[in-house]
Amino acid sequence: MIVVAGEALIDLVPQGTGALAPLQPALGGGPYNTAVALGRLGSPTAFCSRTSYDAFGEALLDRLTNAGVDVSAVQRGTEPTTLAVAAIDGNGSAAYSFYVEGTADRLFTVPAGLPAGTRAVSFGTCSLVLEPGASAYEELMRTAAAQGLFTALDPNIRPGLIPDADAYRARFKSWLPSVSLLKLSEEDARWLGGTPREWLSAGPSAVVITHGGDGLTAFTQDGAVYPVPGEKVDVVDTIGAGDTVNAALLHGLSVRDALSPEGLAGLGRDGWERLLRFAARAAAITCSRAGAEPPYASELGAL
Repeated sequence: MIVVAGEALIDLVPQGTGALAPLQPALGGGPYNTAVALGRLGSPTAFCSRTSYDAFGEALLDRLTNAGVDVSAVQRGTEPTTLAVAAIDGNGSAAYSFYVEGTADRLFTVPAGLPAGTRAVSFGTCSLVLEPGASAYEELMRTAAAQGLFTALDPNIRPGLIPDADAYRARFKSWLPSVSLLKLSEEDARWLGGTPREWLSAGPSAVVITHGGDGLTAFTQDGAVYPVPGEKVDVVDTIGAGDTVNAALLHGLSVRDALSPEGLAGLGRDGWERLLRFAARAAAITCSRAGAEPPYASELGAL
């Protein structure tokens, strides 16, 4: 079982150009998209979050269930669902502004335990920024790592949500001893101001950096670097692409029984390149469709 912990929200995606273009609601949030993608790939998956009882919250849970994701660890509240308004540029890249005050996912509390059979827990995005929930997710990360579970982190930086950049960067560094696999975009890497080797020295067994349409690169503890090119595709938008990469990496590692530091170390060049190409292929399919619509296993072929 792979548990994905973090926010679920509604993306409001413009349908057309101009400041007053109609907005289409879409189910989203980085961790949420990762859980849906994992479910579609066929990995046993559970979602650990807090969602509203409003209509958006019900729709979010319905989609998880339809993807085969276990929602028994989802907490509920009467507060409204978080909204993220997307702006899509000419290349299909998305930027967001958020409406987060008083929303349900901010009030997440540390669960008494994780679902039976949990092997890995994935964290990231807004849920590790917005208090008081951020401290609860952080505690869950540290507890999972202390219990020997595989932990994955995608910080997925949203600068507009971070009031003190230096404080966040220090907090990020404090998480690294509790992280098995760190995945981040090259934009995130520039904003954080570190290097893969610095991050590896702090704890993770591997770091994967995405380069948009140019592919991905894995850096490992033994000093190896494994770059793979991106898959060429006509981009509709990039919403959910990074989250699909997260899911594809975790799914591929699970299939190989490599959700451990030893498993990562044993992949070697062939294993890493196959895994990264699979993730690039999955992300390309997501980019070819509007909104966060990750692929099903049947669309991807063999790992």
